[in-house]
Amino acid sequence: MNIEPVTEASLEVLTELAIALWPDCVFEEEYEYYKKLLGSETNICFLARDKEAYIAFIQLALRNEHVEGSSSSPVGYVEGIYVKPEYQKLGIGRQLIAAGEDWARQKGCVEFASDAELSNAISIDFHKKAGFEEVNRIVCFVKRLE
Repeated sequence: MNIEPVTEASLEVLTELAIALWPDCVFEEEYEYYKKLLGSETNICFLARDKEAYIAFIQLALRNEHVEGSSSSPVGYVEGIYVKPEYQKLGIGRQLIAAGEDWARQKGCVEFASDAELSNAISIDFHKKAGFEEVNRIVCFVKRLE
């Protein structure tokens, strides 16, 4: 198992994994988005590779604005994490989290954060097992103005 930063050569596979996580996204738009992140000082993506097959990714950012439950800035933030279903529960997600934590430390962070939808029990359970502490729950509202 290798954990490696995304390169221009692996952008397509990163985008395919991102579409698996966020199926409402459009491939071309996501590809261009990730292409812009290459070489960024405040964003990075790592891929997990098993032999020649890419099986997972994590997308990270430095957030300087308020992060719920944090008391420092910047905060390393998990923007997205995905492991193909057949590779889940093998510790790959935790390895990606560890790579993200190392990156955040190198960027001067003392806190690492993430979020999950209230209805996503699998993600919430994963975060707790990966050492995250739940700090808040939120319900968002919107009202259409006529």
